[in-house]
Amino acid sequence: MRIREFVAEDWSQVWPIVEEVIRARETFPYDPAMTTEQAYGMWAEAPPGRTVVAVDGERVLGTAKMGTNRPGPGAHVSTASFMVAADARGRGVGTALCRDALTWARLQGYAGMQFNAVVESNMSAVELYLREGFAVVGTVPGAFRHPTLGRVGLHVMYQEF
Repeated sequence: MRIREFVAEDWSQVWPIVEEVIRARETFPYDPAMTTEQAYGMWAEAPPGRTVVAVDGERVLGTAKMGTNRPGPGAHVSTASFMVAADARGRGVGTALCRDALTWARLQGYAGMQFNAVVESNMSAVELYLREGFAVVGTVPGAFRHPTLGRVGLHVMYQEF
């Protein structure tokens, strides 16, 4: 597996991953009715942000987007989001994408990375981020409507560089 820059031709493989994740409504606070065009506009980061794919040969296993968390006085903090194909989960794809994003953010001179809305019931993501040096700095109780668990919290997670 290798991680490379996203190109527009990757969207035909990235969209099914994004679509599956958002339609499941279990891990991302994105509109489940989002169209492919809306999703592309949201996921394909314009510079200075970055979007990447994790590939095995020609197959896209996962994707990440990263950039500045907030403009202006908050522009020294980065953020990132990750999605992995269902049949590629548990194989280290998310870890590789997270490490790539952290390396990129450090090289860009950011002071840290913040995740704004990690669904607390998404234990694989929470555990991954904790392993990679993030801390839960707060939880908004009941801020996410999970399809089977009801209202669960959204963690704000942070790692200072």
